[in-house]
Order: sequence, then C-alpha cells, then structure tokens
Amino acid sequence: MANDKGFRKYLGLTFLIGFGFFTMGLMDPLYDTYVPKFLQKYISSFSLIGLVMTLDNVLQLFLIPIVAAWSDKTRTKIGRRMPFIIVMLPLAALFFGLIPDSAGVSLVALILVIFMLNIFKTSVRGPIVALMPDTIPGEYRSEANGVINTMGGLGTILGTLVLARLMDVKMVLPVIGQTQGKLAFPVASLFVVLAVITLVLFVREKEHPEVTEEEQKEPLLKSLTSIFRHEDKSAVYILISIFLWFMAHEGVKPYLGLYARDALKASEGSMALPQGIAGVAYALFAIPMGALAHKIGRKKLIKISLIALASITGLFFLVSLFGPGITAIKNSAFLVFLALMFIYGIFWGSVITNSFPMLWQLSTFGNIGIYTGVYYLFSQSASILAPPITGLIIDITKRVFKPSLEYLYSGIFLFAALCMLSAFFVMSKVKRGEALDKPIE
Repeated sequence: MANDKGFRKYLGLTFLIGFGFFTMGLMDPLYDTYVPKFLQKYISSFSLIGLVMTLDNVLQLFLIPIVAAWSDKTRTKIGRRMPFIIVMLPLAALFFGLIPDSAGVSLVALILVIFMLNIFKTSVRGPIVALMPDTIPGEYRSEANGVINTMGGLGTILGTLVLARLMDVKMVLPVIGQTQGKLAFPVASLFVVLAVITLVLFVREKEHPEVTEEEQKEPLLKSLTSIFRHEDKSAVYILISIFLWFMAHEGVKPYLGLYARDALKASEGSMALPQGIAGVAYALFAIPMGALAHKIGRKKLIKISLIALASITGLFFLVSLFGPGITAIKNSAFLVFLALMFIYGIFWGSVITNSFPMLWQLSTFGNIGIYTGVYYLFSQSASILAPPITGLIIDITKRVFKPSLEYLYSGIFLFAALCMLSAFFVMSKVKRGEALDKPIE
C-alpha cells in the first residue's frame, strides 16, 4: 500500500509528461494511413511508396541515439530535455500540418515536407521518452511508463477514430481553404502545439549536476558503446530481447489485414480491426501491467507475456494450417481472431511497458538518454528488417508450395512465434533491472 501511495505522488506529473507521448500517438497513425494516399498521386509503384514510408524508421535508427545522448550532456535553465521539445516538436507540428498542401503542389514539395517532418519528429522522440525517467524515481517507472503509454494510446484513438473523420468534411476555412482531404492534419498540429504548451507550463525538470570535464570530452560513440563494454551484460540481453520481439511484432503487423481479408474473409473495411483491437487493449492495460510488474517483478511479467505472445502467434500458425476449413465458420473465425488480438494487445503492452523501465533502471542520471537511444536503435533496426523478411517468407511460400490464399500467411506466424520464444530465453539471462536494483556504473 505504501508503494501505491508513493506512486500517486507522481501520478499527476506522469500524466503531464504523457502529453509528449500523446503527440506521437496522434501523428503516427494519421501519417501511416494518409501519406501513402498522397504519394499515390505521383508514384504508382507500391515498393517505392513503401521505401518512402520507411524513411522515419531509418532516421530513427540514427537520430534517436545521437540526439538522446546529446540531451544527456545539455544543461540549460529549463532543463536538458525541454529545449529539444520546445524547438523540435512545434516544428514537427508545422511540417505535419503542411503535408496535404504540399501534396497538392508537387512530389518534390511533398517529399521535402515529409523529410523535414521526420527530422524533427524523430529527433525529439528521445528527449520526450527520457523526460519521464528524469523526473520519476526508478521504483515507480513501470507504473509511470504504463501511464504515458496510455496517453500515447489516447492520442492514437483520437487520431484514428475522431480526427481521421475530418478528412471527409467539406468546407472552406480561412488560411486552410478547402478542408476535404486535409483537415485532420492542421487540427492534429494544433493539438501537438497545445501539448507542448502544457509541458512547458506544468513540467519542471529536476536540477541537473553540471556536465563534468570528463563527460564533456567523452566522444559520443564511446558513450553509446559503453553499455556493451560493461562486465554486467543484463542491458545487452534486454536489448537483444527487444530486437527479437520487435522482429516478431513488426514482421507480422503489415500483413494482418491481408490475412484477415484472404483467410478469414473479412471485408475491406474490417481489415484494420485486428491492429485497432490490439491497440485498444494496449491502451487499457498499460497502467495495470505497470502496477502488476511492481508487485511480481518486471522480468517475471515480461517472461510470462512472451510465453503468452509466442503461444498466440503459434496458435495463429496452427489455425492457418487448416486453410479453407476455417472459413467454413466465416464471421465466427474473424471474431475469434479479433478476440485473440485483444489478448495479444494486453501482453504486447505488458512487454513494452516494462522493458523500457528495466533499461532505465540500469542507467545513471548522466546516461538515461543514451539508454533511451539504444533502445530505439535495436527496436527500429527490427522494424526495418522484419517486414522484408516476412514478405520474403510469404513470397517463398507462394512460389514453392503454391498454396491457396488461406495458407499463404502461415510462415510469418511461425516466424513470430519463434522470435518471441527466442526473446523469452534471452530474457532469462537478465540479472538486473528490477525496481530496486542499482544502476550500472
């Protein structure tokens, strides 16, 4: 009970910090949904469109670790993370709002705006994420991470269920002009700016010790690689696990809608439901899973969750082998699939909610940003590598076995199950990262 009271002391601050995550949850799904549509005006090749859409993942691979480590060594009157947030997040909002109008000008203008958006949106992500462990004690970071992930989920819900509908609104407004096909973007930008104002007005970073001469002279690359040089390899094992479970998740995600349509006979309008259902579960259970980790341990809960995720993806593999037989129950098959995706979302949220705090627990005050950046280095590497690999698995299945559509996606579920299971065994090697563990010096 004392622990609960302890976290309640930081609950309001955590929700305020969560506004940074809210902005990402708001922009990302609108970007992923509508930018391909804008690109289609000029590009007919889906592979080229896909190449443009990976730009943010590629930039995250390099920019997040660098900017996050840079913010570790920044000292200003308003803090070390806030200067990046104040400058970069409004600029990201500006370019986000310009996407529809740039699409109406030319392909070059659209690509330029997309590039500038991703520069600022990617660069600010590390400081936003690091703001929470900077201000919340280590023993409460699982609960706090659950709160800020819930805020990100609320942003996603607002973006996909509310703002997206503004794309159909037909009217003429000052400055914006004709609203159809673009109104969601400037409105979302306004929400982002309001979130920045909230952060500036109500969040105060702790006073930070001055950067030592040794820290100032230490090369950035050396700082980034210090994690891997340490005798205690807990952080390395956590990072490998992160890579493996993101390989599983990101490898399957692009093809869930196609599987629902082709194997489960879902309608075109229902293809996005599996991801949506998982996202709702993620938002609802992020806070409870953070609290549960505080009671039973982060590592234990993550391992339980990985077994559950491996079991669910393994079940998808087995069910897909029944092929045409599962379509005999038609709508019921799709409903069962959605129910399983809801359960998947619960355990996926559990893994994401508690893995970051484990890494932060191993960091010192001076290198929280570095640990944050390396997390994204591993997760985004998986996000870049996984879709082409699982796409190749589908192509091989199609060419070698020549199955009907119902069988076509079996291999990617097996791939995901094996990756989740591998992550479980790697996590078993982790020795530190619990709420009361001391940082790696």
